[in-house]
Amino acid sequence: MTAWRVWRWPLALGLLTASGLATALISDAWGDAWAALVLGLPVFVMARSAMPSAAAQRRELRSTSPEDRP
Repeated sequence: MTAWRVWRWPLALGLLTASGLATALISDAWGDAWAALVLGLPVFVMARSAMPSAAAQRRELRSTSPEDRP
């Protein structure tokens, strides 16, 4: 696995976040909307990655016995 494949999304997220911070400090109106959108993006990405996928939940349900299920 190359360094580019590892770091491309964190780098893109960091650049977008930096543009949101700079826009929030400098601009009004459209800049506020851009800053809110871009600064909320890392929160969305972290929340999305913290949630288990539907496939993982199905595998977990299949692996437990029926009496252990809620």
